[in-house]
Amino acid sequence: MSIDIQAIQTDLLTARVDGWLFYDFRGRDPIAQRILKLPEAMRTRRWFYFVPVKGTPRKLVHKIEAQALESLPGEIFYYAGLEELEKGLKKILGRANTVAMQYSPENAIPYISMVDAGTIEMVRSLGAKVVSSADLVQKYEACWTDEQLRSHQEAGKAIDIIVRGAFEHAAKCVRERTALTEFELKQWIQGGFEAAGLHAEEGPDVAVGAHASDPHYGPTLETAAPIRKDDLLLLDVWGKLKAPGSVYYDITWIGCLGKKVPPKYAKVFAVVKTARDKAVELICSSASAGKPLQGWQVDKAARTVIEKAGYGKYFFHRTGHNIGEMVHGNGANMDGLETHDVRRLIPRTCTSVEPGIYLPEFGIRSEVNVYIDERSARVTGAVQKEILALLA
Repeated sequence: MSIDIQAIQTDLLTARVDGWLFYDFRGRDPIAQRILKLPEAMRTRRWFYFVPVKGTPRKLVHKIEAQALESLPGEIFYYAGLEELEKGLKKILGRANTVAMQYSPENAIPYISMVDAGTIEMVRSLGAKVVSSADLVQKYEACWTDEQLRSHQEAGKAIDIIVRGAFEHAAKCVRERTALTEFELKQWIQGGFEAAGLHAEEGPDVAVGAHASDPHYGPTLETAAPIRKDDLLLLDVWGKLKAPGSVYYDITWIGCLGKKVPPKYAKVFAVVKTARDKAVELICSSASAGKPLQGWQVDKAARTVIEKAGYGKYFFHRTGHNIGEMVHGNGANMDGLETHDVRRLIPRTCTSVEPGIYLPEFGIRSEVNVYIDERSARVTGAVQKEILALLA
């Protein structure tokens, strides 16, 4: 499959950028390789590919790797020595004043910062202003096709059933006084994945008590705690269909292995739920109104709720991440804490919304997926309203 140069040039015109300069050295920029649809080949020397807003693309490759970019259209230039490289780079840039690269000012969005500082300096020394390609990358890395949306929905239906079954299995073991550990429940879920034709590179996260205070806790045979009566049980489960191009579904639910949910748990969950719903409401209302919305703004909506409730220091991760073929995709993250993500939420992308409060003795998180369409947005699965009383 070849790249659509005309589509890229249309996006460059909209972004008011003179061109997009792709660069790589020994596979350091997988984003460039994916967007340009480069086949596997030996590329041990630096290469550049410039797509101008108008006209024919231009490529610069080393003389001993003349075929490095043969799959790409455009005029080709060669170099051997450093001086030739700099002259060749100046030629392919032409009169471009502003060029986009996989770069983020002050590394504000590290997911995009693939080009090293020295190469940025070289491009600037030739008279070009370098701007971030972050929003351009979203268009090519984060937007779903209709088939990908269907794959997300299909995976979601299966995962929702597996999660409900996992809670029921844990409750049954407690009722019957059958020993069950976090790791064993994780294996039970993985068995459900295999039966349903789902794939996940790792996970799921299964945590009780204080283990749920670690947002990335994953039980092992050695670390797993027993699951007992009255325990708080957190399940963070993500997966996708095994078909090529499928995208992830990623949710977190909370249950309590008792007949009633203790007030201390219910109180914290109520705060997390309100924070989650505020973030979702902001995404949906902005999409319906056609109002631009940046990732950090969504994070602020959720974080403000938690801070006002007095739990600010216990919410120490971003509110959400982009979802794609990788569970953490290359689109906008709902982040004003770890980074200041100024990327806009654009149509045909999906994000998690997952605020949490992690106290020393227990942690609470609630996670949903929000898909953004042309003029609307919606949660793609079930929404937890309260902690499940699993023995009720």
